[in-house]
Amino acid sequence: MKQVVTFGEIMMRLSPPLNYRFAQAQSLEITYGGGDANVGASLAGLGVPAAHVTCFPNNDLGRAAAQQFRALGVNMDATVYQGDRLGLYFLEVGAGMRPSKVVYDRANSAFANLDPAAFNWDEILKNAGWLHWTGITPAISASTAEATRQAIAAARRLGITVSADVNYRRNLWQYGQTAQSVMSELVEGCDIVVCSENDAEDLFGIVPEPGTDNKFVSVARQVMARFPQIKQVITTRRKTHSASHNGLKGIYYDGKQFLETVTYDINPIVDRIGGGDAFMAGFIYGSLNYDNPQQALTFGVAASALKHTVHGDINLVTVAEVEEIMKGNTSGRLLR
Repeated sequence: MKQVVTFGEIMMRLSPPLNYRFAQAQSLEITYGGGDANVGASLAGLGVPAAHVTCFPNNDLGRAAAQQFRALGVNMDATVYQGDRLGLYFLEVGAGMRPSKVVYDRANSAFANLDPAAFNWDEILKNAGWLHWTGITPAISASTAEATRQAIAAARRLGITVSADVNYRRNLWQYGQTAQSVMSELVEGCDIVVCSENDAEDLFGIVPEPGTDNKFVSVARQVMARFPQIKQVITTRRKTHSASHNGLKGIYYDGKQFLETVTYDINPIVDRIGGGDAFMAGFIYGSLNYDNPQQALTFGVAASALKHTVHGDINLVTVAEVEEIMKGNTSGRLLR
């Protein structure tokens, strides 16, 4: 199987233990993650060869982050070491009616200041069959947007499948270019996108057609008409009962058929950060290993549901565990 290559920033995550608030914390637990890298690490855990491309500061923190992902089976050989600091984010985990909170400290990170010329994409992608990126990466800076553009262009030249979670983050776009103009150019090179109705409106000005019965299909059809390279549009539907209790299902459109999964009831949630990345990793795995998109979509949502039970950004589950959820075995009965 060829590699799946992901590209994006990896940050250090600092979080109070248990469900403590920031004001109560006497210590902070360290983990590492990033939207794109979480996909690669989750795939590595599912047995798919995965490589991640990023830029770290050339110091102990950058090397520690790289080692964490190597330990999970991710090829980090294309890492560039330059710049001064590793991006950070702080997570306060909510419970019940109290939502979780995230505080970012990522300005002027090594990744934000990367040199696009430092990445030889034809070489990086020579053993790849799939490139995945998220809308977070080009939102960080003009240089990260240009590196993303070059990666997609190389993948297209090499005939590699390209997927993106468009993942619109309004507060990140601060460098003088609009998300609408940058993302439209990048999405033109994608085969598969994760795109909700809200993302489609914010990024592309696409809204459901009046009187439509299925708003997602209406939006997906318009996205595919504007970007003819796109063959599949997917996303999840989340029902938030509380910070500790969600329902989750997946939906899909490929220009011909609309698919959806059962809704998985997730209660209690241990950690929902990385749930969308787990969904994308699961869908990629399913696309590479199953015969039809319904199975791929179901694997993706089942993987995401399991991620909500795992601490940290990364979905540390096996194929067998996900397939048990797909069979309806959700009781959590003790195995011994």
